[in-house]
Amino acid sequence: MSEHHHESPSECVDYLERIVYFLDNELDEADCSAVQLHLDECGPCLEKYDLQRTVKAVVARSCSEAAPTELRRRVMVQIREVQVQITEG
Repeated sequence: MSEHHHESPSECVDYLERIVYFLDNELDEADCSAVQLHLDECGPCLEKYDLQRTVKAVVARSCSEAAPTELRRRVMVQIREVQVQITEG
């Protein structure tokens, strides 16, 4: 039986802060290993990691989608109207 110990809440906070960098591949190898080990042993942190990873994927996907032509046209009309109001104001 392997020895698993649960981190204190303050240690979890530290790992949760590093998860953002872990998701963006901005940690060095030692930190990545430490975060991965913590996630393997701490269910609540793993759930938060999975949630953040899902949100990041949804945002990335939605940022790559183009707006429908009609919506883009309406937005451009609104922008032009505001520019005219500012210029004339």
